[in-house]
Amino acid sequence: MVDIHCHILHGVDDGSGNLTDSLEMAQLAVQNGTKAIFATPHCNMPHYFENFMSTELEQRLSALQKMLGERNVGLTVYCGHEIYLAESFLQRLKKSELVTLNRSRYPLVEFDFYEQASDAYRKIEMLVSEGYVPIVAHPERYAFVNEDEYAVGKLRRCGALIQLNSGSFSGSFGRKPAVTAENILYHQLADFVASDAHSQYSRTPDLSQAHEFVCENFSYDYANVLFRINPGKVINDDEIR
Repeated sequence: MVDIHCHILHGVDDGSGNLTDSLEMAQLAVQNGTKAIFATPHCNMPHYFENFMSTELEQRLSALQKMLGERNVGLTVYCGHEIYLAESFLQRLKKSELVTLNRSRYPLVEFDFYEQASDAYRKIEMLVSEGYVPIVAHPERYAFVNEDEYAVGKLRRCGALIQLNSGSFSGSFGRKPAVTAENILYHQLADFVASDAHSQYSRTPDLSQAHEFVCENFSYDYANVLFRINPGKVINDDEIR
């Protein structure tokens, strides 16, 4: 499996605190069937986590990759950002202060949890107009999605792809996100399931239970698309239909 959303990069946000945490997260991921992960620190969050691309971020990623290689962990780590869509997002993307997943056409993006629906659609359209294919992180957690059963369809019509959190199926974020996530799967509107892992103890990078859930309640073929095929296309910057 490939995990396109993980806070495994150490010391930059509310995820991994140090290299030891990152190592344990990586080992847990591999033990449960994950072969590659995108390190996606929160970024572009004014006065909170800015994390614009810098030599420091690149060095942290290199240190993580080197350690995993030396320990023979068997996990490939790709660069990325979880881009908070503050108003400056497009300019910063164009200047490479914000990076897409493995520098592909696919930025992983998030909204404020109480974002107005009209603003969310407008921001997606702005990205699409510039040639990006945005992947919306955990829409099941946004108020406007939970209030409108057609919101995910509208995001897709604007040109977005959809990433669900693995923990949503087990109720980690509450009943409403769990129901919404299942409805998105039922209507085959999801393109990815990812961990959005923040530690080795809670919100972990273990995707195995979510994979089993999709296989048992929907189909193995759909699980293969969500956990392997589409994430693999992101790595190679291939088109996702």
